[in-house]
Amino acid sequence: MLVLRADWQAMRTFDDLVSEAEAAPVEGWDFSWLDGRATEERPPWGYSRVAAARMAGVSTALDLDTGGGEVLAALAHWPPHLVATESWPPNTERAARLLRPRGAWLVATGEGDPALPFRDGAFDLVVSRHPVATWWDEVARVLRPGGTFLAQEIGPDTNAELHEAIAGPVPAGEKRSAQRSRRLAEEAGLAVTDLREASLRVEFYDIGAVVYFLRKVVWTIPGFSVARYRSELAALHERIQANGPFVSHAQRFLIEAHKPGN
Repeated sequence: MLVLRADWQAMRTFDDLVSEAEAAPVEGWDFSWLDGRATEERPPWGYSRVAAARMAGVSTALDLDTGGGEVLAALAHWPPHLVATESWPPNTERAARLLRPRGAWLVATGEGDPALPFRDGAFDLVVSRHPVATWWDEVARVLRPGGTFLAQEIGPDTNAELHEAIAGPVPAGEKRSAQRSRRLAEEAGLAVTDLREASLRVEFYDIGAVVYFLRKVVWTIPGFSVARYRSELAALHERIQANGPFVSHAQRFLIEAHKPGN
């Protein structure tokens, strides 16, 4: 996302901004619609650089929850044999169009189904950027001995400020976290070799950016719709108009783990 703000957005009405955001397509994982309307800091480790470096040294790799395939397609290095999975049909179609011409296989999986349709020890490397869920036993099963898992995951209470402004406090319960992932990885027989966390500043310059983001990043407020939260969105619009960008924080962690063996 770019850091520039289009000042003319501040002059537009709530209804105009919301209608535009509701009409925008949200398939894939391209956030260019938000250029000039929202910003998000990037984690210091550079996931794409790290993933490309790992892929340069293997012959088989699997990308879990590839989204529209944009992140995978942009990596500087691909191994000779590359497979990606995706469960959401609009993203599956988009990823297939992007990845298959370059020689990668795209496998559609069942939403919420932990089983990976691959044989034991099929991959030297498994990667994922923002997986919907990490099924550690399955990751360990499809890795060959000596193989590596690398993921950038969404940390606990990501954009909690945004959730609270629109839908109230984030519900209590066990949340995805770096330490929980370490524990689950080790229980699956993997050795965690790298674990890093970051809190990243997010700014929304207009209510249209908020609506678009919540439509696209659906886990931020499950069940979000403009109709359901119209009054809260209108209040946030007035807040942004009066005080400037709404600030939230995204939590991220990088985890790398190895399967013991040759």
